[in-house]
Amino acid sequence: QVQLVESGGGFVQYGGSLRRSCAASGGTFRSLAMGWFRQAPGMEREFVVAVSSSGRTYYPDSPKGRFTISRDTVNTVYLQMNSLKPENTAVYYCADSNNDGVVVLRLPAGYNYWGQGNQVTVSS
Repeated sequence: QVQLVESGGGFVQYGGSLRRSCAASGGTFRSLAMGWFRQAPGMEREFVVAVSSSGRTYYPDSPKGRFTISRDTVNTVYLQMNSLKPENTAVYYCADSNNDGVVVLRLPAGYNYWGQGNQVTVSS
């Protein structure tokens, strides 16, 4: 099966930046999109951003809290987080999907494989 290995995470100062990567390997999964979710303690897993294999970017319904996603191959995606604030503190997960619909990609159930998740903590 596909394995997603995430890099990055850790502690960052208020207003700082962090760049994370996610690389998928193994299996013959037909990926149509990769995305990022975050989950704070006691909260539901929340959609952050995703990008399809054709380059379309997907954001939450709300325009708030947008970070930048990019990918250089179908199996590698990046999350650029700038101007970080304490409210951005969460575990961030990379995910891989065989869907590219705007609705399903906003939901955790729309993804087939998940990375291990890395903690991002923004100090105040």
